[in-house]
Formats: sequence, C-alpha cells, structure tokens
Amino acid sequence: MLAANAHAVEMSDTFQVHGFMSQALIVTDHNDFFGPSSEGGGSWEYTELGLNASFRPLNNVLVAGQMLARQAGDDGELNDPELDYGVVDYQFLTDNQNTVGVQFGRFKNPFGLYNQARDVAITRPSILLPQSIYFDRTRKPALSSDGVMGYVERRMDNSVVRLQVGVGNPRFDSQVAGSLLGSNGLGDFSGETSYIGQARYEYGGGAIVLALTNARVKAKFDSAEEAPGNGDFLFVPWIFSFQYNQENWSFTTEYALRNLKTEKFSDPYNYNITGESWYVQYSRRLNVDWDWIVRYDSYVVDRDDRRGASFAEQSRRPAFSRYAKDWTTGLQWQVYPRFLLSSELHHIEGTGWVPVVGEGASEKQDKYWNMLLFQASYFF
Repeated sequence: MLAANAHAVEMSDTFQVHGFMSQALIVTDHNDFFGPSSEGGGSWEYTELGLNASFRPLNNVLVAGQMLARQAGDDGELNDPELDYGVVDYQFLTDNQNTVGVQFGRFKNPFGLYNQARDVAITRPSILLPQSIYFDRTRKPALSSDGVMGYVERRMDNSVVRLQVGVGNPRFDSQVAGSLLGSNGLGDFSGETSYIGQARYEYGGGAIVLALTNARVKAKFDSAEEAPGNGDFLFVPWIFSFQYNQENWSFTTEYALRNLKTEKFSDPYNYNITGESWYVQYSRRLNVDWDWIVRYDSYVVDRDDRRGASFAEQSRRPAFSRYAKDWTTGLQWQVYPRFLLSSELHHIEGTGWVPVVGEGASEKQDKYWNMLLFQASYFF
C-alpha cells in the first residue's frame, strides 16, 4: 500500500533506544521559579526523564516515540509520564537530492530553532532556552500537536532547503490557562484544529541557518465559574531565526511578533494584543569539553504598552509583570560523552515570563531579581 519500492527490513537491525535524565538546582534572590527557589537552599523541582525508541518496519517507514516524565515546579509530576511525541514517518520520495515525507501522530512542532529537540539537555545551548520565545510556562501547546505534518527537503551543492507544514490539535494544561488569563483554577483550554509551518535554509553545511516560522493556534476555554465564562483563544506568531556557526563559536538571534486574541469572555478577559520577543546569543567553545554562552533576551507582552504602564493603571497589577529583560551567562562542561554539567546566571528586570502560581502572585514579586542554576544531565 505504501510504495512499490518499499522493502521489509529486519527490525533488530534498525531498533534503537535512547534516553536522558536531568536534575537542576535553582536559586533566586527574589521571585520563585520552578518551585521555592527563593527559600532556603533553593529548589530541586526541575527534573526531566525521557526514554525514546525507534525502528523501521520498511526502509521508507520510521516508527518513533518518546515517553517523558517532567517536573518544573507546579508543572507536571514525575510519577505521571506522558507521550512526548509518537509518529509514523513515511517517506514516499527519497533520493540523493530530495526527500518528501509525512508524519502521522503526535509530532514535534517546528517552532524556531530549538523547539523540536528542547527536552534533551545536550541539544540546548543553556539550561533554560530564551524564555521570550521558548516559554516554559506555556510549554505544552508549543511543544507538540496531534495530527499530521508533511515535509519536503531539497539538497543542493552547498545548501539545503526544508519546508514543514503541520495540521493538528495542540495540547494545553492548567498552567497555560493561568498564564493566559492571569490566574489558575478558572477553567481549562482544549486545542482546536491549528496550523504551523516553517521554511528553513542552511548553507555551507550549517554555517548559516535561516528560518521563518508561522503558526495559527486555536483553542476553546471551558470556564469553571461564571467568570470569565466560555471563550475562544487565538495565537498567531511569526518567528525569524538566524544562526552563524564557525568551528569554535556561534552567533544566534531570533525575533518574534506574537498576536494573541481572546474573545467571548466577560471583561476584563477579552484582549487583542501583539507582543514582541527577541534575543541575541553568542556561544564559544573554549576547548573540547567546555562551552561558554552569553545572551540578552527581551520580552514584551504588548508592543503598545511596552513598560506595562497602561496595564498597571487598569488592573492595579505591577507594570513589570508585562515585560522581562534578561542578561544570561553560563558554562557547560562535558565531563565525558554521556555526562554534562551546566551552570548559568541570570540578571532579570521584570517578571513577564515567570509562571503564574496562584491568585495575587504577581503582587508579591520583585522587579529586579537574579537566578542561578546548576544542572547535571546524563544521556544514552
């Protein structure tokens, strides 16, 4: 049924199993992040455990999936693992220059440069990805969708062009509802048919990487109380990505415009705003085992109210909860090929991307704060 030239292969020849585990310690002087990080000796509530497997029943069919147990403060529990992704990948055309295929199931969204591999610590340039674009507080709908994604790849003399387009239902959780509506316990979002696409160009074996991402994410809200009432949510981001890689250093920058719209809610839960995110990042390979990174990351909830003054006047909540400016530096030490130690320091103004953990939480936060992270990661 799949293709005339498809041939069965021995599963034992193609079966692979890989996994990873990461444990972090987070210490802040103000503002809790992923647990009680500002208390005592900090928070150990950032743990990731993953196990994935893949095999090829036919030479042009790949079956792959990953189970993930993750705790990030109040988000997730280690005793409640979930399917991170699970796809049947069928390539109906592949030769020296072209690959055309489709994935069915729970696929990773091609969102920016890092999203499709963000759970594995060794693939991240730092312990935390730039929070202005790769939000951890709304991680689940950004991470993956249930549906179908097609892809086309064209390989030329010294460059590669790849196009991915996906249609499916994004996943939501209670933390997303708190972040979008300002408080937990109001109800639940459920994903509706949404779209995501990315065009990516690589030159010189990855020396230059360019990407353009666009998505249209839709969801319905089932209200637990009379307020805010049932409503609709629409998120339309555009992300422009650029990366320049040399043997011992890399420069990366991404810029995003994010339109968010809610409607059919009771006031003040209806809004239509466009946010702005961007970062610049420089990473340096100090030697074969050590890497250093420095980054500036900027996040604004509403471009028309960059410092949150209008929001503060209308809501009586802190203006600094509507933006975040983050200076980051960090070191990674690959002790041996399967073991990585990481550390990083953040100096932050604003709390725009800090997870919402309860009613009135933003009123207890500080405008200026620092965060220190340590992480140990093992993978096989």
